[in-house]
Amino acid sequence: MSRVRQYDLVPGRVLANQYQVVSQIGRGYEGEVYLVREMLTGARRAAKIFYPDRNPRNNAATHYAKKLERLRDCAMLIQYHHAVQIQLRGQPVSVLISEFVEGMLLPDLVSQYRGKRMPAHEALTLIRTMAAGLAELHEKREYHGDLHAHNVLVRRRGVHFDVKLVDLYDRGRANRYHIQQDVCDIVRILYDLVGGRTHYANQPDVIKKVCLGLKCSLIIQRYPTAWHLCRHLDTFDW
Repeated sequence: MSRVRQYDLVPGRVLANQYQVVSQIGRGYEGEVYLVREMLTGARRAAKIFYPDRNPRNNAATHYAKKLERLRDCAMLIQYHHAVQIQLRGQPVSVLISEFVEGMLLPDLVSQYRGKRMPAHEALTLIRTMAAGLAELHEKREYHGDLHAHNVLVRRRGVHFDVKLVDLYDRGRANRYHIQQDVCDIVRILYDLVGGRTHYANQPDVIKKVCLGLKCSLIIQRYPTAWHLCRHLDTFDW
């Protein structure tokens, strides 16, 4: 497989005669994400541009689009619109167009806190929101597959957090392992939100009863699904 080359599209570049690049808003294993303006209406959209080497036979883009379409009723996922194909550097490249969501990636939000870590109550509130969205996903016999802080888009709204999960990953047909791994991954996010290993020993019991030392076997025994984690977060005593 050849080495992936980054696109780094400049603002003003027009894609498929329909979308004008505003800025780059993300980059991952499969490709790059840009904020674009729909030229006909002026509406803002997100365009995920796949690297051909990471999208053989268009499999990655097709899987991603189909999964988002199946899960279009899940409020925590980005709403997919449609796909276009463009030419970049002499190659056909797939582009998925979806809604553009205001917010910031979770690490950027955490960096604004003193010590770059969240207070326990705020972290638990955020994780409860994420767990509810994950439970909805799991009820449809699907999974995220690549859940980490850089795949979580967050926006503050009053005392609440609006959350979107991005970059679903294809690890094969959904099974119990995939669902349980999602739960372990969300617990890991909580662990990191409150300061990770450096501060874990001094965390209150309400944090330790969820993180369980990051021992996945203990986590899935206590919280076999995201719904079980939601129930705990709704009922535990401070």
